[in-house]
Order: sequence, then structure tokens, then C-alpha cells
Amino acid sequence: MSSTEFPIKEASVHEIQIAFKQNKLTSRQLVEFYLTQIESLNPVLRSVIEVNPEALFLADEADRERNTKSPISQSSLLHGIPILLKDNIATKDKLNTTAGSDALLGSVVARDAGVVGKLRKAGAIVLGKASVTEWAAFRSKQQPNGWCARAGQAVNPYVKSADPGGSSTGSSVSVAANMVTVSLGTETAGSILCPSSFNSVVGIKPTVGLTSRGGVVPISTRQDTVGPICRTVSDAVYVLDAIVGFDPYDAVATRKASKYIPHGGYVQFLKADGLRGKRLGITSYRFFGFPNNSENSHAFELHFNTLRHKGATLVDGMVIPNFNAIINSVFNDQDIALLAEFKLSLNAYLKDLLTSPGRSLADAIAFNKKFSDLEKIGEYGQDLFLEAEKTNGMGELEKKTLRNLMEASKNGLQKLMKDNMLDALVTPLSYDFLHVSGVLAIGGFPGISVPAGYDHDGRPFGICFGGLKGFEPKLIEIAYSFEQATKIRKPPSLGP
Repeated sequence: MSSTEFPIKEASVHEIQIAFKQNKLTSRQLVEFYLTQIESLNPVLRSVIEVNPEALFLADEADRERNTKSPISQSSLLHGIPILLKDNIATKDKLNTTAGSDALLGSVVARDAGVVGKLRKAGAIVLGKASVTEWAAFRSKQQPNGWCARAGQAVNPYVKSADPGGSSTGSSVSVAANMVTVSLGTETAGSILCPSSFNSVVGIKPTVGLTSRGGVVPISTRQDTVGPICRTVSDAVYVLDAIVGFDPYDAVATRKASKYIPHGGYVQFLKADGLRGKRLGITSYRFFGFPNNSENSHAFELHFNTLRHKGATLVDGMVIPNFNAIINSVFNDQDIALLAEFKLSLNAYLKDLLTSPGRSLADAIAFNKKFSDLEKIGEYGQDLFLEAEKTNGMGELEKKTLRNLMEASKNGLQKLMKDNMLDALVTPLSYDFLHVSGVLAIGGFPGISVPAGYDHDGRPFGICFGGLKGFEPKLIEIAYSFEQATKIRKPPSLGP
């Protein structure tokens, strides 16, 4: 392995690009470093399912492009940068796409996922596939966060006994442990924001449709979204800039959401004074609020002071009419809708594969029953699969739940934000208070999780800035300004 004096561990995309330009680092050296990290750490952390056998070839190609000053190497911040993809994001290469399940091992996709095509166009290097809570945590309610048949149980790099979060577990753990520069995750309800918080990294859950779901193993076209998981807000924004936009394989949603993409992209909103003039909402409502008796209460009080010091106005004491009815809708109606949507969308995805061991949810259920030892079905079950298989399209019950969800979103977060003229809602993302993700999910709304501290055991926790559709510019300004003012993230010690 070739060595470099450039300190790769914890290096940002911007720092790496400067090292490239100063000939202090090559993409080959960068990829070799991460391959060594994966070889060393993955037997314990289990956050990477597969490494791309072509990764070094792609790194050499990136180095050649840089040496010949090809246009893409001069213009793209992601050129020559390694990225790990959650294992439900399709790649048309030598890597599998299995959502962590042996049931899809050996299946052949028709094409790269839309976001992967955009990453390749930007010159990023697909380093491999990150582990995932199997089937994006939609096989069984008994599944632990971060477990899948193909990789086993992913481990939190800060505290081995702590919850590593799900379902974009591997993407978050790998970035936190410096096994890759940046990564992609997906979220239906919490799967980017939750593991980002638990592993002290930054996660951006974009407005639904801002990034394509074409070629992503689905749960719900209404709620699924693809977003970056990185060590810094700026790195996450560079990745977001690369993956947003229209995709013919997710045409309706990406065309509709394209109106939210600002001219000049998202990098322009990385402002150190981005909190100045912002109105931020803080509520005491269950699932939204900062609990007074929490171990982390003092940390959040300090953060509130920081937000004020940086020029933001904090709006407290807000009232949401019929709040309990709205929350009930979020959790009950969402479950009903997702079960029916999952069966329809998964069956469509499986039928589009060129080759596959199974062509339907029913086939996946049969596989699990046949290979119960392999899949540990006896331990974790497949109750969500079985419930979804009983559904029969979007009937009257499902249509009613969708209407309820729309009303809950309209009369809940949308009303709260508009009545109080908020730029963002600020909520905790700690081990007991994750449920704002469900509220963001039903409306297709964006959120950003930023590291906010560590509890007495060393477990990380985050703070979430959430907004309405297309609020990404405001949320980026807020998150970046908060991050620059606090600089809380520290790498895991990974000691015994």
C-alpha cells in the first residue's frame, strides 16, 4: 500500500480536494486507506456488506482524469471521492443489491439507481454497499436496529452495547468510524435521522422527490427518500447537490420536486451566520419537545443559548389544536398505509429486475420460511411481511388513512410552522425522543440531524432541524451555522 503524509482520518471532502490539487494525496491512496480501515474494523462493526472489487480501478481512473485535467475532475467536488451506498440502492456493477437479505442475493438490476448515475457522473467512486436493517426495517417489528442476514448485527462505534440506529445503520457507522468519506442512506420514517444521531454524524433527509427513488428497494413512494450521511454538514451538502434532480425512472415525484432546487445549488447556503434572523420553534409537546428531566437537558439549554447568540429567535409555547388526534394518526394511519404501499411497490421493483430468485413479496416470504435458520426467522420473524401480504391494493381503508395523514400533516406541522412564521422546528434526537421523524415523514418534509453531544455513557445524541417541503436552503443555513458554532462531533475511540 502506498503511504501519504496527508491525515485522511476525519478529513472533509474540501480538505481532500485541496490535497488532490497539491499532489499530497491520490484517489488510490484514499481508497487503499478505507479498504484497510474496513478490513480492520468491519469484523467488529459489521457496517459494510460488500466492497466493490473495482474500487481501485475506479480510483486509478479518477487519478488519470485529474492528471489530464479533465473537465469533471476540475469542476466536481465529489470527483475521486469514495462513497458507500446503503444496500437497498441499486448498482449495475459487480456489487449485489439485496436490502441485506439473502432472498435477493444474485439478483441482477436493470440499471444503476438514479442517484448512483448522478454520483458516477460527478466522478464519485462507489466503494461498496453498507449494511442495512434488513428490508429497511420492514420485515419484522422484532428486528433489532442494524441487523441483517448478510452482515449480522452492526455495532455502534462509540458504545458497543448502544443502539446503532436503523435502517441506514451501515452508512452511519461507516462514516463515523472513518471507513469511507461519505455515504448515502434512505428514509421512510427515521432511517436517516435516527442512525445519524446515534452515531454522531450529519444526516439530511430531503423533501420527498428531491432525490430519485428509481432503483431503490422501496417501502412507500409517498414517503421514501434518499439522502446523504456524512461527518460534516458541508460534506452532506456536496453530496445532496450531486444527487438531486429529475430522473425518468421516478418521473412524477422528481419533476414535481425539482421546483424546490435553488439556482446555483445548495453549497451557497453554507453560511456561518446562517442562524441570523431565523425563527426556530421549540415545543413542549410529547414527541416534539425537549424533556425537562432528561439527562441531556443541560446540553440542550446550552444549545438554545448558542442559537440565540448566533441571531436566531426561539419561539416557545406554541399550541397545536387536536394535537393528540394528530399524533394518533401519524402512528396508526401511517402503519396501515405503509403495509399496502410496501406490497405494491416491492412487487413492482422485483418484477423490474433482470434476474431474481423471487418476483414478489410472497416469494420473499416463502424464501424466509424455507431458509429459516439462515435468516434467523425463528428469532426475529417476518410479521410485517405477512401483514403486508394480506393487503389487497389501496382499498377504502387505505384511502381513508391517506386522507387522515394529509389532514394530520396540514393541521399539525404545516399549521404550526405557518402560524408562527417558523424557518424550522427544533427537536431532540436522543434515544427516547425520535418521533419527530414520523411527523416529517407523513408530509414528505425534510430534516437535518447534527451531532449535539454525548451522554454519561458516551452515547451520541443529535439535534434535528425540520421544515416544510423545499425548506432545505433554510435548514442547511441553520444546521451549518449551529455546527460551526459548536463543533461537537468527535471520532469514536474504537478501543476495547
